[in-house]
Amino acid sequence: MAFFSKLKDRLFKSSSKLEEGLEAIVDDGGEEELIEANEPAVEANATAETPDPAPVDVPVSVEDAVPEPEPEPEPEPEPVAVVETPIKVSPEPVDALVDPAPQDTAKPGLLGRMLGRREAQKVVRRTVDDDMLESLEDLMITSDMGVDTAMRVTANISERYLGKRLSVDEIKAVLAEEVTRIMEPVAVPLPLYPKRPQVVLIVGVNGAGKTTTIGKLASQFTTAGKKVVIAAGDTFRAAAVEQLQVWGDRAGVPVLTAPEGSDPASLAFDAMTQAEADGADLLMIDTAGRLQNRSDLMEELAKIVRVIKKKDDTAPHNTLLVLDATTGQNALSQVGTFQDLADVSGLVMTKLDGTAKGGVLVALADKYALPIHAIGVGEQIDDLAPFDPEEFARALIGITD
Repeated sequence: MAFFSKLKDRLFKSSSKLEEGLEAIVDDGGEEELIEANEPAVEANATAETPDPAPVDVPVSVEDAVPEPEPEPEPEPEPVAVVETPIKVSPEPVDALVDPAPQDTAKPGLLGRMLGRREAQKVVRRTVDDDMLESLEDLMITSDMGVDTAMRVTANISERYLGKRLSVDEIKAVLAEEVTRIMEPVAVPLPLYPKRPQVVLIVGVNGAGKTTTIGKLASQFTTAGKKVVIAAGDTFRAAAVEQLQVWGDRAGVPVLTAPEGSDPASLAFDAMTQAEADGADLLMIDTAGRLQNRSDLMEELAKIVRVIKKKDDTAPHNTLLVLDATTGQNALSQVGTFQDLADVSGLVMTKLDGTAKGGVLVALADKYALPIHAIGVGEQIDDLAPFDPEEFARALIGITD
C-alpha cells in the first residue's frame, strides 16, 4: 500500500473532526441548490448567443456549393440545410465557451477545476460572511492548527471568497490549498553533505519515537547505498539500547553502545572517532528522552553538543527533533526549547496515525518554518516517508479522491 493511502486512512481522526465541523458550519445558514451539469448549460448559451452568425454565414456557403437548379427551385433543400447547420457548427462555439466558464475569477485554481465538471445534483452552500469565517477559525483552532495560523488562513479565504457561496467540498478544496501553501516551503528532504562522517543528532521528549525513527532512517539510508553507524546515546535505559540494536540488526547497521549509566557525551565523542575510522557516511546519535521543562536534562543535552563540537566544530551537521503528534500544541513549546539548546535543524513528526491533532504540523510550519524532513504513521519500516505538503493537506482535510 502506498504511503499516501496509509496517510489518508490513518489521519481519519483529524479529517473526520474537520469534516464534521465543516458540515455543521455550512448547514447552519446554508441553502440547498440544484447544480446542473456544465455542458448542457454551455450548449444552451451557445444556441442563444449564435443565432445571427449561423443563418448569415452558413446559407451563403450552402448556396455557393449547390449548382443552379435545372427545373425549378424546390423548397426542401433550404429547410434541410438550416436544420443541419447548427449540428455542424455547434461544436465550434461550444468549444469556445467551455474554457472561460471554469476560468471565472470567482473560482480560481483547484476550486475552479472542482466546479468545472459536475453531474446535476443538490448541494448545500453557504455564503462566506463574517459569522462563517469566525466559525471556520474556531474549527481550525480546535483542530490544533493554532490561533495565528487559523487567523491567517481565514483572512486569506475572506479576501478571495467573501460574499461567495461555497459547499463543504468547495471549502475543503480551499482549505487544502491554504494548508499546502503554508507547508510547501518547509517540505525539505534531509540534506546530505560530503563531510564524512555526517553527524546526525536525534533529540526529543520521552516516548516521541526517536529510537524507531533512527532505525527507519538508518534502514532507508543503507538501502540508498550509504554506510551508517548508530550510537546508542540513551545510556540510562537498557531497553532503549536493546530496541536500537534490534533496529540495527534489521538494517544491517552497527550499533555502538556503552555501559548503562555512562556519560552520553563521552559515547558520542567515541562514536565519532569510530565512525571516522570505519569510513561511515552517516553517524546517527540517539539521545535520552528529556522533558523540555527539566533544566538538568536539557543541560546534559547541551553538553553532548559541546563535546561533539570539540571533535568537529561543524558537527552536529543535522539536529533532528522528533515530535509526537499526539502532544498537540505542546509540540510548539518543545520546538522552542530544543531549538535554543541544540540548534534544531529539522523536524520529524511521528504517530500521526493515532491522533486527531495532525493540524499541529501546520502550526509548526507557520510559526517556526523549520524543515519537515519526514512523517510517520505506524511502526513498519515503510511507515516513515519524506514529507509531501499536498498529500498531507488532502489527508488532513479529508479529500479522499
